[in-house]
Amino acid sequence: MTLDGRTVLVTGANGGLGEQFVAQALERGAAKVYAAARSPRSWADPRVQPLTLDLTDPDRAVPVARAASDVDLLVNNAAIAPEGDSISGPEAELRRIFETNFFGTLRLANAFAPVLAANGGGTLVNILSSAAWVTMPTGYAASKAAMWSATNALRTELRAQGTHVVGLLVGMIDTPMSARWDVPKVSAAAVVAQAYDAVADGSLEVLADAQTQELKSRLDTPAETLYPWLDEQIALLVG
Repeated sequence: MTLDGRTVLVTGANGGLGEQFVAQALERGAAKVYAAARSPRSWADPRVQPLTLDLTDPDRAVPVARAASDVDLLVNNAAIAPEGDSISGPEAELRRIFETNFFGTLRLANAFAPVLAANGGGTLVNILSSAAWVTMPTGYAASKAAMWSATNALRTELRAQGTHVVGLLVGMIDTPMSARWDVPKVSAAAVVAQAYDAVADGSLEVLADAQTQELKSRLDTPAETLYPWLDEQIALLVG
């Protein structure tokens, strides 16, 4: 389960989950880790190279791919979940969410596809959310549902060049982004460990907590049963 000699790029590297992706890549033997963020910071380990990346800037993805042309593992981790997010909220706010969580993430995946191909195929890991499958009335959930679909499409699109595409789905993670919700959470370390294990063992999808595993097991139930159950689960979570 090592990443010996691999070159990794992690988006949203300054956040709680991103920091774990950087740290565990180093622990597993990565030769270099590009730590991408809107406001890059310094890192103690010389193997970490900060990169400036704003996913909402359509002109940034290609230059970043050129600057990190040795990458063979891209971790699309960056996302936003604004407070007060609502599917019926202002269109400008919904567009901002989709620009980061969907368009920006997909743009970066497409920019790095030829880089991964040139480096033997490589691996693409997209951090998704079990919110893609539940009845949460938020732009965040809708954007993650769109990215789940796009991840599966990318797997088909990039198969011929030998790129391994992993979709990681998880509920609440114990990071600063989820601090405002008083619900059971899985640790960032556990989520990242499962993601890198999937990179090593060839898994296509990671269900990183018990809630997500149960949810996936129920997706084949009739809608008349599934959606009332989902509404009950959401009501329990939000109190």
